[in-house]
Amino acid sequence: MSEQRKGLPENAQRELKPGEVYEPLLGADRKWAEITPYSVTVGLLMVVIFSAAAAYLGLRVGQVFEAAIPIAIIAVGLTSALGKKEGLGQNVIIQSIGGCSGAVVAGAIFTLPAIYILGVEVSFMQMFLSSLLGGVLGILFLIPFRKYFVSGMHGKYPFPEATATTQILVSGESGGKGAGTLLAICLIVILYYFIVSTFGAWSDTVSTTVTSIGQTIADKAKLLLKINTGAAVLGLGYIVGLKYAFIICCGSFLVWLVIIPLMNVIWGGQVIDLMNTGLSTTIGEMSPDQIFRTYARHIGIGGIATAGIIGIIKSFGVIKSAVSLAVGEFKRKGGNETAVERTQEDIPMKSVVFGIIIALLAVFAFFALGGVVENIWQALVGLVIVAVISFLFTTVAANAIAIVGTNPVSGMTLMTLIVAAIILVAVGLKGNAGMAAALVIGGVVCTALSVAGSFVTDLKIGYWIGTTPKKQEAWKFVGVAVAAATVCGVMLVLNKTYGFVGDDALVAPQANAMAAVIQPMMNGGGAPWLLYGIGAVLAVALTLLKVPALAFALGMFIPIDLNLPLLVGGAISWFVSTRSKDKALNEARLNKGTLIASGFIAGGALMGVVSALLKFFDIDWFLSGWNASYGELAAIVPFIGIIVYMTVSSMRARAEE
Repeated sequence: MSEQRKGLPENAQRELKPGEVYEPLLGADRKWAEITPYSVTVGLLMVVIFSAAAAYLGLRVGQVFEAAIPIAIIAVGLTSALGKKEGLGQNVIIQSIGGCSGAVVAGAIFTLPAIYILGVEVSFMQMFLSSLLGGVLGILFLIPFRKYFVSGMHGKYPFPEATATTQILVSGESGGKGAGTLLAICLIVILYYFIVSTFGAWSDTVSTTVTSIGQTIADKAKLLLKINTGAAVLGLGYIVGLKYAFIICCGSFLVWLVIIPLMNVIWGGQVIDLMNTGLSTTIGEMSPDQIFRTYARHIGIGGIATAGIIGIIKSFGVIKSAVSLAVGEFKRKGGNETAVERTQEDIPMKSVVFGIIIALLAVFAFFALGGVVENIWQALVGLVIVAVISFLFTTVAANAIAIVGTNPVSGMTLMTLIVAAIILVAVGLKGNAGMAAALVIGGVVCTALSVAGSFVTDLKIGYWIGTTPKKQEAWKFVGVAVAAATVCGVMLVLNKTYGFVGDDALVAPQANAMAAVIQPMMNGGGAPWLLYGIGAVLAVALTLLKVPALAFALGMFIPIDLNLPLLVGGAISWFVSTRSKDKALNEARLNKGTLIASGFIAGGALMGVVSALLKFFDIDWFLSGWNASYGELAAIVPFIGIIVYMTVSSMRARAEE
């Protein structure tokens, strides 16, 4: 019977050699403590606490934070304090269940508050079912792809968030030098962000407008570059690696250095209102950021959607094998089950198929009988929209998380809303009823994609550590249900307390953006199909050139200030892992850097919670005058400091470490 290993094997993040097998920390030859009264209770408690906190702070102060990493840290600390034996497997379950909070919150608060903003009433049950059914579909659609993402693509995807979380769980369990290093880095990063967000000692972004020449170029030529100075994004870039970081930045460079300036040259004096929203500003009067948000970003959305469809086509073999497995299970008679290794045991495909059918029937019943649409035909149309888009974009969300740790949920939801609005108008559903229906449908899809992205991270963590996928999958449903009830309850209370419109209204920035799009669409507005089409053509061309289209499209969609640090982090990763002819030394340096990067990400996530709380309590020590005048220049020094620290500390690693 195997003993628990102390750290991840050296082949955890590289591609396996022919015949090589990955052996997780918790060996497959025995059962480990995973689902226990303790892990389930703590996991569900984390769901309630973080769902309520994330929903409240996200809507009240407009600041959404990532819950998975703080939950992992709490799980490690609590398990250690209580002296729990075999705590690693239980901590994975706590994190997996607890992580439902952030995923469901993102799905709900991005769309559903827009219903209130538009003056349409909605019941608790409608909001709850929208979040619940979306979450359930996200889980069910992802399960058949688990083996493909977590083991079939072993070493091919960086999984930055999963890497950081796994480092926390493993370091906390094994203790020693790694745990101390991780804790120290977390504290340093929290202090770094605290100084930035609370005092404004330096800016969190440096742009070329820091100089008068750069400002003139931005104003006249619409040429702008900017970089986020946060440690967390730098850490993400290190784990993402130079290859994907470079491709992502190429997408950004195309948008910010070519498309935006070119639009200004060609159409600078024109007002182009692609969505009939009443836009009256010429392109020449817009800032580069405004041109990006109004026009260029939609090219990225089209690219992401098309890359997703291409991914589905290329994954046809995976889908076919999953379907064949399901058919085989239906035909198989009792007692003929093939033994499956514990670490590869999923919920039976037969149950997944039945689950998808039941979930889709529930969606149809919800639309038809829950007051979402006006008749059966419209309910059927809504069902088709949800089923097709959720299925297609589930793999997109999983791919995006696997590559860069960022889920482009807002972009995919925006496209869903536009498509839903056009189709619903075509079948006779307009006005307030149409807007409510489109937003509820969008809420289902948004939650499905958000949960799918979160879930693939959980499954990758479980794969590295050696937990049982079936147990993660089963209890994810429970976590989603509790999170949906909590989030929607908080949303209902907040609407009655503050409201989403008027004085002292809730901020809800994402929902306001969705409302601004859906209202004109339901009143005869158009969609930026030309821009989506350009993105689609680019995705096809990149695929033919064997360039990862999704990574490139993500670069076009995500603001450039969040992409450039990825390139810096990726460059550091390449540098520290290639300086020596000693392969073992290069590996040790890379691993040391990964630990540092994980600390950067964890510290940033924790400070996200702290920052939101400070903002809520109106703690204002911000040096506005100093920040406005010298913030960007001041940011250069600490940013270079964390780059030097990560590089030098990684290079000091020794092969025996």
